[in-house]
Amino acid sequence: MVKQLKIAELGCAVLRSPACPVANVQSSAVQQLIDDLIHTAIETNGVGIAAPQVAESVRLFIVASRPNLRYLNAPVMEPTPMLNPEIVSFSTETEKGWEGCLSVPGIRGLVPRSREIEVIYIDRYGQQKQKIFTDFVARIIQHELDHLNGKVFLDRVETTLDLMSEAEYHSQVVCG
Repeated sequence: MVKQLKIAELGCAVLRSPACPVANVQSSAVQQLIDDLIHTAIETNGVGIAAPQVAESVRLFIVASRPNLRYLNAPVMEPTPMLNPEIVSFSTETEKGWEGCLSVPGIRGLVPRSREIEVIYIDRYGQQKQKIFTDFVARIIQHELDHLNGKVFLDRVETTLDLMSEAEYHSQVVCG
């Protein structure tokens, strides 16, 4: 049975520690964690969620982009589990974009990220995949991979002037 997991928030040690590789992708515990992460991302209006955000220090995240209350213009894609992911190439072209995080509630930051990345990962069936992602989905993956490496988006913001409250973000940026 799937369940919504509790989100670890900034200050929780697991968010600042590198996660361990997933050893047995096919284990029932890993498969349950994948299902619970997908459910949690959907229920909390996340477009991605990493295992450390639910206090599980393993190299697994879900990309679940779709329009929702937090990201009105997000592209639609099937929730995609990525286990033991690695970015093998980054474009030199970067772009600043507004990011929020379930583990850093109430704050948005303008974060520079590569516009295109190539990722190698294991899917939930144990198959290795290698794909290129662009724009918003590439941003999600870079954000979630940071979680696996003990970083949060605040570590990538270039200046505190690039931070704002979630409420101000929605009144200025979203509603213009």
